[in-house]
Amino acid sequence: MKKINERKRTFLLITIPILALFVCFNTVPLIQGVIYSFTNFKGFGSFDWVGLRNYIDLFQDPRVGNSYLFTFKLAIVATIVVNVISLILALGLNSHIKFKSFLRGAYFIPNVLGALVVGYIFSYFFTYILPAMGEMIGSEALSSSMLSNRNTAWIAIVIVCAWQSIAMNTIIYISGLQTVPEDVYEAGSLDGAKGWKKFWHLTFPLIIPFFTINMVLCVKNFLMVFDQIMALTKGGPAQSTESISYLIYNNGISGGQFGFQSANAVIFFIVIVAISAAQMLISGRKEEQL
Repeated sequence: MKKINERKRTFLLITIPILALFVCFNTVPLIQGVIYSFTNFKGFGSFDWVGLRNYIDLFQDPRVGNSYLFTFKLAIVATIVVNVISLILALGLNSHIKFKSFLRGAYFIPNVLGALVVGYIFSYFFTYILPAMGEMIGSEALSSSMLSNRNTAWIAIVIVCAWQSIAMNTIIYISGLQTVPEDVYEAGSLDGAKGWKKFWHLTFPLIIPFFTINMVLCVKNFLMVFDQIMALTKGGPAQSTESISYLIYNNGISGGQFGFQSANAVIFFIVIVAISAAQMLISGRKEEQL
């Protein structure tokens, strides 16, 4: 009994420093941000309490509304693209092919690289290499940089986000596919399940939990997109690719709207939590039905 108590005390002592760091660098800044959202704080100097004025102005600011529309559009398109490609790659890499281990490692390389590094590399590609290739083949659409056109700049961001995110999602899907018993496929083959029917009625229902994880992570990560925009467009052209995170950073830190953007961050935090909770609830119900 004494040994058990000593063991529990040891575990408690291990968790206390981690908890202290979490509170210091996560909880306290969060509380400070909420407090600042009720002020006209500029990031320096004194400030006054303004109550709910920041939140009222937030819903009347067209720039904020456009950033939310762009961010949700980006998150929805990128999530669909990433999960479709990741699932296809996972099915291929989980099959009996040569160099399977090498290919898995090669596909995971983009996830190892920093988002800013990847963004700057693709910025050079979209600005110089792709237009040069477009001129060589005589394509007017590719002759100019995608990043300078407000109709195509967001597509370039989706490409970069997807290129880097596909790796992790593929690994998660492979993990899910490896949990599917071979007996299920043998029984399905006896009932004539092949091709698309085999995937839709046998494979997919059994990897729903992994699909849920990927969907929640994708939506959360793409809603918080920042590095790729910082490296590629910096919110341009004409603020057409300004995500919520970038707007909060740019106007809050550099633009003297610390209090106003703190209110924006609070609303954004609530939105992300609500969307993630809704995804988990809906997916959980589907799992129960299956």
